[in-house]
Amino acid sequence: MATRGRPWAPVAGAVALVLLAWVLGHGAFSGGGGSSTSPTSSASVAASSLPAEARQTLALIERGGPFPYDRDGVVFENREGLLPDHDSGYYHEYTVPTPGSPDRGARRIISGSAGELYYTDDHYRSFERIDT
Repeated sequence: MATRGRPWAPVAGAVALVLLAWVLGHGAFSGGGGSSTSPTSSASVAASSLPAEARQTLALIERGGPFPYDRDGVVFENREGLLPDHDSGYYHEYTVPTPGSPDRGARRIISGSAGELYYTDDHYRSFERIDT
């Protein structure tokens, strides 16, 4: 038997595999599936580089409305865990109209209570912090 004198070797190998699977599954390396405390992209975007509809939504947020959609201003729960962790009620979401879309589309601006703003064009799969 190859493990004679080292009866712990198979157990150590199994433990190493389990630990590796756990580390990879919790986002310790890029592309991992774990939750994060920052947007999936470390990039930020200048407000002036956003689509015209997003800039219009930013202006509405700054003025306090009126907003075109009933869901504008509702609490964004950050269920995806991609934005920094805060208590419920900290974030609010606003629709960025998508030309040609029959519904609200996938684009949103998320505002935080401290004034930070995030843009997503893929319905919360990724975010960019908006530099204003």
